[in-house]
Amino acid sequence: MTTRRELTLGYSPCPNDTFIFHALTHGLVDSGDFYVRERLEDVETLNRLAIAGTLDLTKISYHAFGHLREEYCLLRSGGALGRGCGPLVIARRATTMDELRGKRIAIPGQLTTANLLLQLYGEGFDQLLILPFDRIIAAVTSGQADAGVIIHESRFTYQEHGLVAALDLGVWWEQTTGLPLPLGGILAKRSLGGALIERVDRAIRTSIGYAYAHPHAPRSYIKRHAQELSDAVIDSHIALYVNDFSFDLGGAGILAVTELFRRAEERGIVPGCTLSLFAA
Repeated sequence: MTTRRELTLGYSPCPNDTFIFHALTHGLVDSGDFYVRERLEDVETLNRLAIAGTLDLTKISYHAFGHLREEYCLLRSGGALGRGCGPLVIARRATTMDELRGKRIAIPGQLTTANLLLQLYGEGFDQLLILPFDRIIAAVTSGQADAGVIIHESRFTYQEHGLVAALDLGVWWEQTTGLPLPLGGILAKRSLGGALIERVDRAIRTSIGYAYAHPHAPRSYIKRHAQELSDAVIDSHIALYVNDFSFDLGGAGILAVTELFRRAEERGIVPGCTLSLFAA
């Protein structure tokens, strides 16, 4: 009897990730000679686990991937990339980004794409308060931070707390590049080998297809982990972050990732790398 190989898989508790990976992690799709053991963590924890080489497969911020291209490669499926889905800079009152230079800004992690976009936008945004993404709204509301960069479900709920948006970093990116915004991708250790990585990629794509074909199947799993339990918020979140790019990055997605790294390398934010984004 052939022994199936265990692969560790990290992803966030956000609805888009639990929607995508539910079928794969619950044995609802045929994954062949491997199975996955999931670990759900916030995005910055996943970034740090990847830097430590802890996980075989993981959701990652593209900012963190910029530092990990020697050890990890990108999968074509399962990630978050699109239009109209960028991080928002929010504050208690109407303000400009120029007014926020030198002010205390809460971010969801040093290596998040949200912070990378903030730094690519311009200089002077270096007084950072690093918090879990679900605590940023409270930090801004209480005055602990002058502004915050919000991601995930928070972009649907910040106005309920009397906060206003100073900038949509996704809109800024799309207007300056003409490309969709790469937020997070799925990585695999290059040491797994190209053949296994390709099978993982196919299994993730099948898992997404299963979720779309059986939309009620992952609902209890999604709600068990979601920060916002409203069905409307969950549905909006999935609709925004799971799209055609989640099935396959495609040409536009690859161009977007390449441009993000080009700009980050030019600013000295991430090191250069000559390896392909994908497995050899």
